[in-house]
Amino acid sequence: MLLFFSIFFKLTFGQTGAHEQINMTSEENQITAVADSVIEYMIEKNVDGLKSILDKDFTLTHITGYVQSREEWFSEIESEGMKYYSAKKIKHEINLNGNEAVSTFQHLLDARIWGSRNTWRLQQRMKLSKRGNHWIIVNSVASTF
Repeated sequence: MLLFFSIFFKLTFGQTGAHEQINMTSEENQITAVADSVIEYMIEKNVDGLKSILDKDFTLTHITGYVQSREEWFSEIESEGMKYYSAKKIKHEINLNGNEAVSTFQHLLDARIWGSRNTWRLQQRMKLSKRGNHWIIVNSVASTF
């Protein structure tokens, strides 16, 4: 628990992908990089990049509670039914337990989702699993903060 709070208070964030690596372990740095990559790939419409870090059975639970498969989400990104413009990271927490982790972060996300553009106060809680030497996101649950 002390590690969790230590990470929470020591991380300082700016624009998407930027993070300060103060007293973070290699595992925590890898998890942070994967979490940052999700946002970067969403904005870039980089479905191949997303495929490289999301489990084949990945699901995304939206703010509405709708559970979307990886392939359906990719289709929405490619067709711009879900269009991501920018993100500013506010906070990031990591809870690491061996080869499993939960990464919770908050962003101000400028996006158009099914026709409604807004700057969303988005919190994503991602479950990750270490496979070999790589962290893979198993699922993500979105909410507002």
